[in-house]
Amino acid sequence: MEELTEHLVSTSENLLLKYGQTTSQAHLKKLKDIVIVQLNGLYLKNVRHLQYCVLLKVCILSNNYITDIDALECCTNLVKLDLHGNQIQHLPAPTFWEGMKELNLLYLHDNGIGKLDNVHSLSFCPNLIGLTLFDTPLSLRIAYRHIVVNSILSLKALDYYVISDQEIVENWKLPPKYKPFNPSFFLDFCHAPRKVSNYEEINVVKDIIAKINHILAHHSPVVIVQRWIRGYLTRKRFGYRLGWDLPRSSRDMLLLAGGCLR
Repeated sequence: MEELTEHLVSTSENLLLKYGQTTSQAHLKKLKDIVIVQLNGLYLKNVRHLQYCVLLKVCILSNNYITDIDALECCTNLVKLDLHGNQIQHLPAPTFWEGMKELNLLYLHDNGIGKLDNVHSLSFCPNLIGLTLFDTPLSLRIAYRHIVVNSILSLKALDYYVISDQEIVENWKLPPKYKPFNPSFFLDFCHAPRKVSNYEEINVVKDIIAKINHILAHHSPVVIVQRWIRGYLTRKRFGYRLGWDLPRSSRDMLLLAGGCLR
């Protein structure tokens, strides 16, 4: 272990400038201009100097030896943060996540995270959509998924599955098509890091979110009902012919979800 520790490195300005990307094509880069940084598998032991990357949107720090990420608190423009495969056991306090208003995708799998306090902290991240926590001590807890899903209200996908309505609404029995872990809810959004431009990486994030929303649009009774109701109200507002003109399957869905929408 001591031999390995000797090979661990700290992030430095030179390292960040080497692996970071900016929106500008200028030859000279500055830390404050970096929007994407890919530092996966570099034996990093900390995230020092990243606090100066205030415009950072995508941060890939997977497969390192990082234990603390408090220095990322200034990176409030983050949209995607990949920390999987590190040595993290404790996540920052709620105030850290409360400031991450743009963060949509967070990868924490294959870490040492084990306490439920970490889930409480993550619940303050206001727009978190996709999260991974598999292969952690926390994921071995009884009712792990139920706790996470019902703690982080903005969450739409956890690990490899989009969240079913049945996981949110207690004691709601749905047909097999809409049940948790149905193959229709499966989504692998843990893509291996690869060298891409900043525009491509942002598009990858948008594509993942679009896939999540597409699955919910077709397999979430609540979303389906809300869509039909919005259509009904729009027709009513513009004076179109009203009536119970929903397809049979959608009427059935209204009856199915009626108790949830009261």
